[in-house]
Amino acid sequence: MNRLIRVARVLWSCLILVTVGSTSIGEVSNDIRPWSKNPRYWEYKGKPVMLIGGSKDDNLFQIPDLKDHLDEMLQVGANYIRNTMSDRPDKGFEVYPFTKLSNGKYDLNQWNDEYWTRFENMLKWTAERDIIVQIEVWDRFDYSRANWELHPYNPKNNVNYSYEESGFAEHYPDHPGANKQPFFFTTPYQRDNKVVFPYQRRFVDKILSYSLQYGHVLYCIDNETSGEEAWARFWAEYIQKRAKEAGKTVCVTEMWDDWDLTAARHRRTLDHPELYAFADISQNNHQKGETHWKNFLWVRDYIVDHPRPLNSVKIYGADTGRYGTDQDGIERFWRLLLGGAAAVRFHRPEAGLGLSEKAKASIRAARKVESLIPWWELEPILSILHERDPNEAYAALATGKGCVVFFTNGGGVEVDVSNLPKTLMVHWIDVSTGEWASRQPLPATSRVVLKAPGAGSWVAVITEDQKK
Repeated sequence: MNRLIRVARVLWSCLILVTVGSTSIGEVSNDIRPWSKNPRYWEYKGKPVMLIGGSKDDNLFQIPDLKDHLDEMLQVGANYIRNTMSDRPDKGFEVYPFTKLSNGKYDLNQWNDEYWTRFENMLKWTAERDIIVQIEVWDRFDYSRANWELHPYNPKNNVNYSYEESGFAEHYPDHPGANKQPFFFTTPYQRDNKVVFPYQRRFVDKILSYSLQYGHVLYCIDNETSGEEAWARFWAEYIQKRAKEAGKTVCVTEMWDDWDLTAARHRRTLDHPELYAFADISQNNHQKGETHWKNFLWVRDYIVDHPRPLNSVKIYGADTGRYGTDQDGIERFWRLLLGGAAAVRFHRPEAGLGLSEKAKASIRAARKVESLIPWWELEPILSILHERDPNEAYAALATGKGCVVFFTNGGGVEVDVSNLPKTLMVHWIDVSTGEWASRQPLPATSRVVLKAPGAGSWVAVITEDQKK
């Protein structure tokens, strides 16, 4: 029976690779989709692409200087953003998607053109720059605590329904992780709320009326949810249905809140490649050191029979936040790259490094690595490292071509290079600046000693020495 299940998963994975995108076998798709030659990574406009990003906000379409910020990303090699459809007034420039009437209340049947113009511009400007957009349709933080008091969906703020009709309460003071907000139980798969659900569906249809015109968009149902599986499944199926009606196939996922990737809730996504074409494993970025590495590789191994891209649209860690230091953020970024993530992005300040100078340096450094060995040719491997202390160094290998070693904070290791060409060169990159450092030939032995040029984070790229 187990063998039959494994065979079925492999066949289903093959089906996904054939059908993702609105093209037939052999055709080149311009849409973002799992790469046909290595479905752990993304393909865009017919070529493999590593998604790397960092930005200063989550609902990026709302920021007033979006065009300049996108250009700033391009200059350092960033090509991946997170865009929540969030509207909570954190910074004063955000707007709601609905029309505000003269009486101060909102009409959920009328749109606020400014909100949707901002969204349309974001899609247009990112498409022009080949920046991939990962949309999060719902953000649970919009509908609880202080944000709920102001929100148009709160009955006291709209002319469309009452508390009694909607089933809503006036206040939801608990952290949204408690999952007490009936807003997330409305679908026909759940409580079938015939008052509120039509407005939610109308909102999703409006998003898709813009986004389905483009091929550079990925879809995530929620931000770090602890909600019911049925909520995510309904919206994933609904978005795919609408896309199919428009002649497109899109890639959808859900982002579960559990910090432990081995938790059962994550398998709601991992066990269903027929529904979720990729997985977002951002919450693993609450972990540190070896645990962060091992848990990511656990997921990678778990989906070995149906490989898909693993995205990390939120890498936590900044001295200004609660989820680790600047150093934690940098280490998480590099462990994910060497571990085989398909997309990595520094979370926005204050919880992440955003597009700070440190983030820019790591992004530039990652692109320098890629110029020598493409990320999709590498496989994570620690067994080639000897005399290694815990969390000292991490490695990835492209057999017969080269390897990459990341040092978290100086140090030295022995590297088994017996599966590489005989004449080798090491290229050092300073992660703190994102610039090339020294380059030296390596001795023709089966093991070489690598010592970081100094304290701080460094990357060594070992390739064939072309001069010999």
